[in-house]
Amino acid sequence: MPYVRGGQAVVHEIHGVRFTAHANPGTGSRAIAAWRGEIPAGTPGVPHTVSHEEVIHVLSGTLRFSVDGDTADLGAGDTAIVPAGALFRLDNPTDRPAATWVSTAVGLTAALPDGSTLTPPWAN
Repeated sequence: MPYVRGGQAVVHEIHGVRFTAHANPGTGSRAIAAWRGEIPAGTPGVPHTVSHEEVIHVLSGTLRFSVDGDTADLGAGDTAIVPAGALFRLDNPTDRPAATWVSTAVGLTAALPDGSTLTPPWAN
């Protein structure tokens, strides 16, 4: 199907963050996964190593990005590019919620600090 209506997007929650999947194999996308992330105020991120490049655009609020130790606070209109294999962390240290739009290749996995691997359904 070439169109995904807002009400058709599947919502997932993990680590206090809401992921609303708009494009992935479940909605007909073969190569690109895209979702909206909603990060509540005061949410600490979980460091993880990503298998595929991610492009993260901040829609609202301010977020702290850490990519291989390089840290920056980005606000609405700013974009972070996280290379495949990078150690990545995203925090919302502010007192306001924030939202992102994320695009990556289908098949993304994330290696967590405890040695486990997350295969996020919103990207697969």
